[in-house]
Amino acid sequence: MENATPSASALFTSVRRPAQLEAFGRLLDVLDRLRTECPWDKKQTLQTLRHLTIEETYEISDAILRDDLPDLKKELGDVMLHLVFYARIAAEKGAFDIADVLNAQCEKLIYRHPHIYGDVQADDEEAVKRNWEQLKLKEKGSSGGVLGGVPTSLPALVKAMRIQEKARGAGFDWEQPEQVWAKVQEELAEFGDEYGHGRPERMNAERAADEFGDLLFSLVNFARFAGINPEEALERTNRKFISRFQYLEAAAATAGEQLADLTLAQMDVYWEEAKRRLTQPGAAD
Repeated sequence: MENATPSASALFTSVRRPAQLEAFGRLLDVLDRLRTECPWDKKQTLQTLRHLTIEETYEISDAILRDDLPDLKKELGDVMLHLVFYARIAAEKGAFDIADVLNAQCEKLIYRHPHIYGDVQADDEEAVKRNWEQLKLKEKGSSGGVLGGVPTSLPALVKAMRIQEKARGAGFDWEQPEQVWAKVQEELAEFGDEYGHGRPERMNAERAADEFGDLLFSLVNFARFAGINPEEALERTNRKFISRFQYLEAAAATAGEQLADLTLAQMDVYWEEAKRRLTQPGAAD
Protein backbone atom coordinates (compact mmCIF):
# COMPACT_ATOMS: atom_id res chain seq x y z
CA MET A 1 0.00 0.00 0.00
CA GLU A 2 3.09 2.24 -0.14
CA ASN A 3 2.05 4.02 -3.35
CA ALA A 4 -1.65 4.22 -2.55
CA THR A 5 -3.40 7.58 -2.64
CA PRO A 6 -4.87 8.80 0.66
CA SER A 7 -8.38 7.95 -0.52
CA ALA A 8 -7.38 4.43 -1.58
CA SER A 9 -5.57 3.96 1.73
CA ALA A 10 -8.63 5.11 3.67
CA LEU A 11 -10.81 2.73 1.67
CA PHE A 12 -8.45 -0.15 2.39
CA THR A 13 -8.53 0.67 6.10
CA SER A 14 -12.31 0.86 6.23
CA VAL A 15 -12.66 -2.48 4.42
CA ARG A 16 -10.14 -4.14 6.76
CA ARG A 17 -11.38 -2.57 10.00
CA PRO A 18 -13.78 -5.41 10.94
CA ALA A 19 -10.99 -7.96 10.39
CA GLN A 20 -8.55 -5.84 12.40
CA LEU A 21 -10.93 -5.53 15.34
CA GLU A 22 -11.73 -9.24 15.20
CA ALA A 23 -8.02 -10.14 15.19
CA PHE A 24 -7.35 -7.86 18.17
CA GLY A 25 -10.23 -9.44 20.07
CA ARG A 26 -8.89 -12.87 19.19
CA LEU A 27 -5.48 -11.95 20.62
CA LEU A 28 -7.12 -10.89 23.87
CA ASP A 29 -9.09 -14.15 23.99
CA VAL A 30 -5.96 -16.23 23.36
CA LEU A 31 -4.05 -14.38 26.06
CA ASP A 32 -6.93 -14.80 28.52
CA ARG A 33 -6.76 -18.55 28.08
CA LEU A 34 -2.96 -18.71 28.23
CA ARG A 35 -2.94 -16.61 31.38
CA THR A 36 -5.30 -19.02 33.14
CA GLU A 37 -4.10 -22.36 31.75
CA CYS A 38 -0.42 -22.16 30.69
CA PRO A 39 2.13 -22.64 33.52
CA TRP A 40 4.64 -20.23 31.92
CA ASP A 41 2.13 -17.49 31.12
CA LYS A 42 0.58 -17.74 34.59
CA LYS A 43 3.95 -16.98 36.20
CA GLN A 44 4.79 -13.84 34.21
CA THR A 45 4.96 -10.44 35.87
CA LEU A 46 5.67 -6.91 34.67
CA GLN A 47 9.27 -7.42 35.74
CA THR A 48 9.82 -10.80 34.05
CA LEU A 49 8.44 -9.55 30.74
CA ARG A 50 10.50 -6.36 30.70
CA HIS A 51 13.79 -7.74 29.32
CA LEU A 52 11.90 -9.87 26.79
CA THR A 53 10.10 -6.79 25.49
CA ILE A 54 13.40 -4.95 25.07
CA GLU A 55 14.77 -7.90 23.09
CA GLU A 56 11.67 -8.02 20.88
CA THR A 57 11.92 -4.28 20.23
CA TYR A 58 15.47 -4.68 18.96
CA GLU A 59 14.29 -7.50 16.72
CA ILE A 60 11.74 -5.10 15.20
CA SER A 61 14.57 -2.65 14.61
CA ASP A 62 16.64 -5.35 12.89
CA ALA A 63 13.74 -6.30 10.60
CA ILE A 64 13.25 -2.66 9.63
CA LEU A 65 16.94 -2.18 8.86
CA ARG A 66 16.85 -5.30 6.66
CA ASP A 67 13.60 -4.09 5.06
CA ASP A 68 12.28 -7.58 5.83
CA LEU A 69 8.51 -7.07 5.93
CA PRO A 70 7.58 -10.73 6.54
CA ASP A 71 9.87 -10.78 9.58
CA LEU A 72 8.59 -7.36 10.68
CA LYS A 73 5.05 -8.75 10.70
CA LYS A 74 6.16 -11.55 13.02
CA GLU A 75 8.10 -9.26 15.35
CA LEU A 76 5.24 -6.75 15.55
CA GLY A 77 3.03 -9.62 16.66
CA ASP A 78 5.48 -10.52 19.42
CA VAL A 79 5.55 -6.96 20.74
CA MET A 80 1.76 -6.64 20.44
CA LEU A 81 1.43 -9.72 22.63
CA HIS A 82 3.68 -8.13 25.23
CA LEU A 83 1.65 -4.91 25.24
CA VAL A 84 -1.66 -6.64 25.86
CA PHE A 85 0.09 -8.90 28.39
CA TYR A 86 1.20 -5.86 30.43
CA ALA A 87 -2.34 -4.48 30.31
CA ARG A 88 -3.75 -7.83 31.38
CA ILE A 89 -1.43 -7.97 34.40
CA ALA A 90 -2.36 -4.39 35.31
CA ALA A 91 -6.06 -5.30 35.06
CA GLU A 92 -5.48 -8.17 37.48
CA LYS A 93 -4.02 -5.62 39.90
CA GLY A 94 -7.10 -3.42 39.45
CA ALA A 95 -5.04 -0.60 37.92
CA PHE A 96 -6.25 -0.40 34.29
CA ASP A 97 -7.03 -2.59 31.29
CA ILE A 98 -6.28 -2.44 27.57
CA ALA A 99 -9.35 -0.26 26.89
CA ASP A 100 -8.02 2.33 29.34
CA VAL A 101 -4.62 2.22 27.63
CA LEU A 102 -6.01 2.69 24.12
CA ASN A 103 -8.49 5.39 25.10
CA ALA A 104 -5.80 7.33 26.93
CA GLN A 105 -3.58 7.11 23.87
CA CYS A 106 -6.37 8.35 21.61
CA GLU A 107 -7.05 11.29 23.91
CA LYS A 108 -3.35 12.17 23.97
CA LEU A 109 -3.09 12.06 20.18
CA ILE A 110 -6.15 14.27 19.78
CA TYR A 111 -4.84 16.75 22.35
CA ARG A 112 -1.37 16.89 20.79
CA HIS A 113 -2.70 17.39 17.25
CA PRO A 114 -4.62 20.66 17.65
CA HIS A 115 -3.83 21.44 13.99
CA ILE A 116 -6.03 18.44 13.10
CA TYR A 117 -8.64 18.39 15.88
CA GLY A 118 -8.60 22.10 16.73
CA ASP A 119 -7.94 25.46 15.14
CA VAL A 120 -4.14 25.68 15.58
CA GLN A 121 -2.12 26.34 12.42
CA ALA A 122 0.83 24.03 11.65
CA ASP A 123 2.00 24.13 8.06
CA ASP A 124 5.12 21.98 8.29
CA GLU A 125 6.72 19.14 10.26
CA GLU A 126 8.79 21.48 12.44
CA ALA A 127 5.69 23.34 13.61
CA VAL A 128 4.03 20.04 14.47
CA LYS A 129 7.07 18.91 16.50
CA ARG A 130 7.28 22.24 18.28
CA ASN A 131 3.59 22.13 19.23
CA TRP A 132 3.96 18.51 20.35
CA GLU A 133 6.84 19.26 22.72
CA GLN A 134 5.16 22.36 24.14
CA LEU A 135 1.92 20.50 24.80
CA LYS A 136 3.82 17.59 26.31
CA LEU A 137 5.64 19.94 28.67
CA LYS A 138 2.34 21.57 29.61
CA GLU A 139 0.85 18.14 30.45
CA LYS A 140 3.75 17.20 32.69
CA GLY A 141 4.04 20.61 34.34
CA SER A 142 7.39 22.08 35.30
CA SER A 143 8.62 18.89 36.97
CA GLY A 144 11.74 17.74 35.16
CA GLY A 145 11.65 20.62 32.70
CA VAL A 146 11.93 20.29 28.94
CA LEU A 147 14.30 17.31 29.17
CA GLY A 148 12.45 15.54 31.96
CA GLY A 149 10.68 13.19 29.57
CA VAL A 150 13.88 11.68 28.14
CA PRO A 151 14.19 8.14 29.63
CA THR A 152 17.39 7.77 31.61
CA SER A 153 17.89 4.21 30.37
CA LEU A 154 17.94 5.10 26.67
CA PRO A 155 21.15 4.12 24.84
CA ALA A 156 23.45 7.16 24.87
CA LEU A 157 23.35 7.75 21.11
CA VAL A 158 19.55 7.70 20.99
CA LYS A 159 19.36 9.80 24.17
CA ALA A 160 21.58 12.49 22.61
CA MET A 161 19.22 12.68 19.64
CA ARG A 162 16.13 12.97 21.85
CA ILE A 163 17.74 15.62 24.09
CA GLN A 164 18.55 17.73 21.05
CA GLU A 165 15.09 17.29 19.56
CA LYS A 166 13.44 18.35 22.81
CA ALA A 167 15.72 21.38 23.15
CA ARG A 168 14.83 22.33 19.59
CA GLY A 169 11.14 22.06 20.47
CA ALA A 170 11.76 24.68 23.16
CA GLY A 171 13.49 26.96 20.64
CA PHE A 172 17.05 26.20 21.81
CA ASP A 173 18.93 25.16 18.68
CA TRP A 174 21.38 26.24 16.01
CA GLU A 175 19.96 28.18 13.09
CA GLN A 176 22.14 26.91 10.23
CA PRO A 177 23.87 23.56 9.49
CA GLU A 178 27.20 25.32 8.91
CA GLN A 179 27.12 26.51 12.52
CA VAL A 180 26.76 22.92 13.69
CA TRP A 181 29.56 21.78 11.38
CA ALA A 182 31.82 24.50 12.79
CA LYS A 183 30.99 23.17 16.28
CA VAL A 184 32.02 19.68 15.17
CA GLN A 185 35.38 21.03 14.00
CA GLU A 186 35.82 22.92 17.27
CA GLU A 187 35.11 19.81 19.35
CA LEU A 188 37.41 17.71 17.16
CA ALA A 189 40.23 20.18 17.75
CA GLU A 190 39.59 20.19 21.50
CA PHE A 191 39.65 16.40 21.60
CA GLY A 192 42.88 16.47 19.59
CA ASP A 193 44.41 18.80 22.17
CA GLU A 194 43.48 16.49 25.03
CA TYR A 195 44.56 13.35 23.16
CA GLY A 196 47.95 14.88 22.44
CA HIS A 197 47.38 14.91 18.65
CA GLY A 198 48.20 11.23 18.25
CA ARG A 199 50.51 10.95 21.24
CA PRO A 200 48.40 9.22 23.93
CA GLU A 201 51.22 9.32 26.47
CA ARG A 202 50.42 13.03 26.80
CA MET A 203 46.70 12.38 27.26
CA ASN A 204 44.68 13.13 30.35
CA ALA A 205 42.22 10.21 30.14
CA GLU A 206 39.33 11.88 31.96
CA ARG A 207 39.50 15.16 30.05
CA ALA A 208 39.96 13.30 26.74
CA ALA A 209 36.83 11.22 27.49
CA ASP A 210 34.89 14.42 28.20
CA GLU A 211 36.01 15.98 24.94
CA PHE A 212 35.28 12.80 23.00
CA GLY A 213 31.75 12.85 24.43
CA ASP A 214 31.37 16.47 23.33
CA LEU A 215 32.57 15.50 19.85
CA LEU A 216 30.07 12.65 19.60
CA PHE A 217 27.26 14.91 20.82
CA SER A 218 28.11 17.51 18.18
CA LEU A 219 28.24 14.83 15.47
CA VAL A 220 24.77 13.62 16.50
CA ASN A 221 23.63 17.22 16.33
CA PHE A 222 24.99 17.63 12.82
CA ALA A 223 23.41 14.33 11.75
CA ARG A 224 20.07 15.68 12.93
CA PHE A 225 20.52 18.80 10.79
CA ALA A 226 21.55 16.63 7.83
CA GLY A 227 18.44 14.46 8.18
CA ILE A 228 20.48 11.39 9.17
CA ASN A 229 19.50 9.10 12.03
CA PRO A 230 22.87 8.47 13.73
CA GLU A 231 21.76 5.23 15.37
CA GLU A 232 20.70 3.77 12.02
CA ALA A 233 23.80 5.11 10.27
CA LEU A 234 26.10 3.50 12.84
CA GLU A 235 24.20 0.22 12.67
CA ARG A 236 24.57 0.17 8.87
CA THR A 237 28.32 0.59 9.33
CA ASN A 238 28.35 -2.17 11.97
CA ARG A 239 26.62 -4.53 9.55
CA LYS A 240 28.97 -3.56 6.74
CA PHE A 241 32.01 -4.23 8.94
CA ILE A 242 30.63 -7.60 10.07
CA SER A 243 29.95 -8.65 6.49
CA ARG A 244 33.43 -7.70 5.33
CA PHE A 245 35.17 -9.26 8.32
CA GLN A 246 33.26 -12.51 7.84
CA TYR A 247 34.34 -12.48 4.19
CA LEU A 248 37.94 -12.00 5.35
CA GLU A 249 37.65 -14.98 7.71
CA ALA A 250 36.08 -17.21 5.06
CA ALA A 251 38.59 -16.24 2.36
CA ALA A 252 41.52 -16.89 4.68
CA ALA A 253 40.08 -20.27 5.69
CA THR A 254 39.56 -21.20 2.02
CA ALA A 255 43.23 -20.42 1.41
CA GLY A 256 44.17 -22.63 4.35
CA GLU A 257 45.30 -19.71 6.48
CA GLN A 258 44.62 -18.79 10.10
CA LEU A 259 43.86 -15.16 10.89
CA ALA A 260 46.24 -15.29 13.85
CA ASP A 261 49.09 -16.14 11.47
CA LEU A 262 48.41 -13.30 9.02
CA THR A 263 50.04 -9.91 9.13
CA LEU A 264 47.85 -6.83 9.04
CA ALA A 265 48.99 -6.20 5.46
CA GLN A 266 47.92 -9.71 4.45
CA MET A 267 44.52 -9.30 6.11
CA ASP A 268 44.13 -5.96 4.37
CA VAL A 269 44.35 -7.72 1.00
CA TYR A 270 41.28 -9.80 1.90
CA TRP A 271 39.59 -6.72 3.34
CA GLU A 272 40.01 -4.77 0.09
CA GLU A 273 38.71 -7.78 -1.81
CA ALA A 274 35.65 -7.86 0.47
CA LYS A 275 35.04 -4.16 -0.23
CA ARG A 276 35.14 -4.75 -3.97
CA ARG A 277 32.87 -7.78 -3.87
CA LEU A 278 30.39 -6.76 -1.20
CA THR A 279 29.95 -3.03 -1.76
CA GLN A 280 26.80 -2.32 -3.73
CA PRO A 281 26.93 0.03 -6.74
CA GLY A 282 26.71 3.60 -5.54
CA ALA A 283 27.42 2.68 -1.91
CA ALA A 284 30.20 4.42 -0.03
CA ASP A 285 33.14 2.61 1.56
